[in-house]
Amino acid sequence: MRRLVVVGGVAVLVVVGGGGVLAWTADGGAAEAVREARLATAEVSRGDLVDTETVDGKLTYDGVRQVWTGASGVVTWAPRQGSTVKRGEALLRVAGKPVTLMYGGSPMYRTLQSGDSGADVRQLERNLRALGYGGMTVDREFTGATEAAVGKWQDDRGLEATGKVEPDQVVFLGGAVLVRDVEAPEGKRVAEGQPVLTVAGTRRVVHVDLEADKQDLARKGAEVSVLLPGGTTVRGKITSVARVAESTGSGPDEKTTVDVEISLGDAGPGRLDEAPVSVELESERKKDVLSVPVEALLALREGGFGVEVVEGERRRLLPVDVGSFGGGRVEVGGDGLREGLKVGVSAG
Repeated sequence: MRRLVVVGGVAVLVVVGGGGVLAWTADGGAAEAVREARLATAEVSRGDLVDTETVDGKLTYDGVRQVWTGASGVVTWAPRQGSTVKRGEALLRVAGKPVTLMYGGSPMYRTLQSGDSGADVRQLERNLRALGYGGMTVDREFTGATEAAVGKWQDDRGLEATGKVEPDQVVFLGGAVLVRDVEAPEGKRVAEGQPVLTVAGTRRVVHVDLEADKQDLARKGAEVSVLLPGGTTVRGKITSVARVAESTGSGPDEKTTVDVEISLGDAGPGRLDEAPVSVELESERKKDVLSVPVEALLALREGGFGVEVVEGERRRLLPVDVGSFGGGRVEVGGDGLREGLKVGVSAG
């Protein structure tokens, strides 16, 4: 990607990654030409030198999944695509009766009624209390107090107040959801166990199908830069890297990738979904090194490279050893180099 070239003992202009230019020089006779071309200065700095690689991603939401329900009949109401459903609200209505979203990690797999016990009972009671139905202890036991709270909730939802919760009345999901697709629109007949909606969480994330041979670039917990539509750059953090690669296509079009998910935290990317973004991943980091802008390098006619040290009105050439590149800078070393030293850079 970046190559420093000296041909036949004569240095030439070389464009390197990021658009940097290596100016030419020779012995003292060329110093005047160097001074004319170099109208700006930069400092030798000490710190981490980071090289990056940019990959394509897409802006989306976390936790995409299908929703099933125990309800059977004709759908009499369905949410609009893009709408948000929260705890206590209807995911849809079947035969005029609401199927209510409650929060939890366990699916609604049985009728919950007085005398039952288990983690799903506690999950139900926790939701009833969050919705304002008290008078019970949140534990693993479905007591008479739980039955009374359920009856009040059912009455408020327009359901028959039986005091027991049927699988066609509630769907437990991890939190509030965004409706991505409606598989069961109004007027469609659904049966128990059929998918009715595709939903996602409300947290914005970036998804990257990273080429498998580049998976070393993605480390869980690493910070990245994300270029959003419109040109805004925000910080993100890699939250998951798939352990298993997936292959798509066949023959010469076959592509093997690993799924990478990036959280945007409190960044405000708007409501765009599936919008393309660019993600800058860290490929190499050299810690605590001296570096200068790539444009500060001079390829010497006799071989090797140097920088033009600027000390007031005085300028001198200083040979340097060149190391790693990153972020438009290059690692340098050698006698006489120190942090804060001013060097000439190409002005244009």
